[in-house]
Amino acid sequence: MERTVSTCGIVRPREIISSPTYDVPMTTPLHTVADLRAALRELGARPVHIRRLLTGWLAGRGSSEIPRRRRRAPRRPATLEAGLREVFDTLDSLVDEIEQSEGSDGSCRRLLRLGSGLTIESVDLPRSGLCVSTQVGCAVRCTFCKTGENGLQQQLSSLEILAQLAHARRNRSVRKVLLMGMGEPAHNFDAVVDAIDAMGDEGGLAHKSVVFSTVGDAEIFDRLSNRRVRPSLAVSLHSLDEKTRANLLPHAPRIEPHALLEAAMAYGDRVGSPVLVQWTLLDGINDSQTEARDLAATLHGRQAIVNYIPFNDIEGNGYRRPPVERCVALVRTVRAQGSLATLRFSAGQEVEGGCGQLRARVEGTPLT
Repeated sequence: MERTVSTCGIVRPREIISSPTYDVPMTTPLHTVADLRAALRELGARPVHIRRLLTGWLAGRGSSEIPRRRRRAPRRPATLEAGLREVFDTLDSLVDEIEQSEGSDGSCRRLLRLGSGLTIESVDLPRSGLCVSTQVGCAVRCTFCKTGENGLQQQLSSLEILAQLAHARRNRSVRKVLLMGMGEPAHNFDAVVDAIDAMGDEGGLAHKSVVFSTVGDAEIFDRLSNRRVRPSLAVSLHSLDEKTRANLLPHAPRIEPHALLEAAMAYGDRVGSPVLVQWTLLDGINDSQTEARDLAATLHGRQAIVNYIPFNDIEGNGYRRPPVERCVALVRTVRAQGSLATLRFSAGQEVEGGCGQLRARVEGTPLT
């Protein structure tokens, strides 16, 4: 399927980029890193110019601070100099911050408006981390998560994903990016890996400093392991009981949890990076010592870290956070059997700490 797209004054046909599974059209004038490179080439940019301009954009330089030509670099053509302002204005318009909530832990949750008018969240994390979104909404519809309540609304283009990094770096250093915000990255795979490649190349991030979070798909793990930039992996597990996990993640691929863990750890072994096992703790549902011992035994001797996340009560949906003492006991159980485990309270819990909550409050959706 083709349509005509105006790219910084250049009109040319292009294919609509969509998920292999969810055919949701993009809405911005520039979509992929290839689109951006092509627009710069048509303005007369040479490869060295393109690389430095992309590096400058991902370092947080917008249209008000277009990267200058280095003293010994090839002179930029006059046509490129004349068109750069329009290119960077277009990049600046990919996301527009409309609200933020700062946490006492140093986190900052930002609500960003896309060119389509829909909104997403990104979160500045302590220790120079950034959590970015890959979709508006989510088709997995985890029952404890606000993001998926209305399903999938829009795929983000690779440039919209990268724009969240560029926007964050205008205010602070970012040395780690977690694809853990709104959306399921595996459902927007082509755009996500396009963005990951740019983060590792022009964005200056190490492979292990980019974290691909997913509910799990063995095929996706294989495809990731064959990429040039191979990110670290985070698997949203939440339970080793197949029925419980299916109830919590109603639209996730039906993979037996132990088999999913094995596939994830095999990916970790291939790329030389530990797998982060994400487990949102829900009172009376997935917080038993039996599951903790089973999990520790499954992970024993493997490159994996259990990340226990106590549920954020204000997210609602009838779930409750377990007592802190029980959460701590689970971490100790896993560690006692020789596996790594941490207890992480969501960044900025006192300010719409759960994913999708700031968006819901600003757009008027009740927080149940």
